[in-house]
Amino acid sequence: MSATIVMGLQWGDEGKGKLIDSLTFDADAVVRYQGGHNAGHTLWVNGQKVVLHLIPSGVLHPKVKMYLGQGMVISPSALQQEIKMLEDLDVQLQERLVISDRSHVLLPYHQLRDQAAESQLGEKAIGTTNRGIGPCYEDKVARIGLRWGDCADEVVLTERLEQIYDRCAQLTVIPPELSIEKVKAQVLAVYQAYQPLFQDVPLALREHQALGHHVVFEGAQGVGLDVDMGTYPFVTSSVTSSGCAASGSGVGPLFFDRIIGIAKAYTTRVGSGPFPTEQSNDVGAKLAKVGHEFGSTTGRARRCGWLDAVMLRQAIWQNSIQGLCLTKLDVLDGFDSIAVCTAYRHGEKEIEWPPRDLSQCEPIYAWYPGWKTSTQGIQSYEELPKQAKNFLESLQSLLSVSVDYISTGPDRHDLIIN
Repeated sequence: MSATIVMGLQWGDEGKGKLIDSLTFDADAVVRYQGGHNAGHTLWVNGQKVVLHLIPSGVLHPKVKMYLGQGMVISPSALQQEIKMLEDLDVQLQERLVISDRSHVLLPYHQLRDQAAESQLGEKAIGTTNRGIGPCYEDKVARIGLRWGDCADEVVLTERLEQIYDRCAQLTVIPPELSIEKVKAQVLAVYQAYQPLFQDVPLALREHQALGHHVVFEGAQGVGLDVDMGTYPFVTSSVTSSGCAASGSGVGPLFFDRIIGIAKAYTTRVGSGPFPTEQSNDVGAKLAKVGHEFGSTTGRARRCGWLDAVMLRQAIWQNSIQGLCLTKLDVLDGFDSIAVCTAYRHGEKEIEWPPRDLSQCEPIYAWYPGWKTSTQGIQSYEELPKQAKNFLESLQSLLSVSVDYISTGPDRHDLIIN
């Protein structure tokens, strides 16, 4: 048995889907353990783009089992749409997909509350995807949430919906088309259509362990958006750290034997919140253009800046990262020189560990010569230009972790295994 966690170390959008797809060549199962359809994991296979929001990124490997864990919040309509999209691509799921009966149902009411809350915040809005993720987790913590297993008992389903409806009605206006009866009918239709998929995920993972299988655990978003460790309140509503792989899938922490962190060769962020290395200039514009930095879930333009090694050091230590995957190295091909933030100036002090409030931090940079030649599609470390190798070796020293994977393009084969 081997179990690998793959997680983002920045503010999401690091390229987790591609690495998970690559690791799945040798895997028996992939488990998604937190978040909802606010995630967007993009795969490029033979020039074809596939964007996933709920289904794990190993889905294009036909013999691999897919699990949606109990730490997720799952929209019935989003689930139905994504399954149909994959089936239209001739990807069969009925014998391969398992959904935790303990995962929570994300309802249209949650989306209404999300939109209303963002609107009320005005200029202080967090910049959520407005997909209802936060309010669904709120109901989960308040112990009034609806779990998929509850749909098997219509009395329990009705009681839960009434509680959630009442909570929403106190905060926003509910349109007639979202009456309890109509929402219940929508949820039941999806549940009944996919009823065999709703199972006990921890029990299934125990069977994988007994058989000595290789299981990959897929995180969504990134550590910078973790509700506890991230740039609060500009965070997501779930725990995105490696610890959630255990609680969100229903296994013990000793289940895992490897944790891989993913980071871009620069930094991006979607939505509001502090961003010390942001480049609101030609550099940021060039990174955005060359890197095609638009959110795969919302389509919003991503804010771009230089790599932040201070943030990464914290994320690596707090999540017990044993190996790093650096993505989008090829985006830096055209730069004369490349900066990496190695410390912050915070007030009168120079610090090498992020404080609670990043908004008062000024980056201190180390500069590296660019390589000014294409690394697009390179699959061998030896073929990289000398300056690129020097850059990567300096990062390993700065971060005290090995760079085990280097992505040099969007396709699944544009990858160096170091």
